[in-house]
Amino acid sequence: MIHDKWFIGCTHFFHANMLKFKDDDGNPVRPFKSLEEMHETMIENWNGVVKDEDYVYHLGDVTFRYDGAFNQLMRRLKGKKRLIVGNHDKLWNPALQANFEKVFFWHGFREGNFTATHMPQLLDALRDGAFNVHAHVHKRSRKDPHYINTCVEVRNYTPVNYDTILEEIEKCQK
Repeated sequence: MIHDKWFIGCTHFFHANMLKFKDDDGNPVRPFKSLEEMHETMIENWNGVVKDEDYVYHLGDVTFRYDGAFNQLMRRLKGKKRLIVGNHDKLWNPALQANFEKVFFWHGFREGNFTATHMPQLLDALRDGAFNVHAHVHKRSRKDPHYINTCVEVRNYTPVNYDTILEEIEKCQK
């Protein structure tokens, strides 16, 4: 059975203030009228590309709520979920742990020439590859093409396929 790999970061489920934040131009960081609209958009986009047997690497900052509503939302998302811990993730919380089959602080994809992290890391500090697939910065992507941002705001609130990451790396190497 073939498992696709997907990457997504900074979903910030149940984080009401995400709807109030503005970008540098004064526009809303997230263009949703409610948390429900934001959640439903991300669930629909996620399930539109991810299959049940696929691996989804969530690059941190999953949620601001750890209860039955969070568990219910996570059960609606397809795929085998793996977490790379973000600065807002409460790793000690059983609800967070229960919704991910594996939890990492970082994960290397040597065959793809990249390391996945929550926060962008110094390139010379990466163990696996010359590229850093990350989240944390929302719309503020780095100018250096060795950094690949998977935050929902720059990826149409949709997980990014492993092959797309490889295409972005290949484009940079030309």
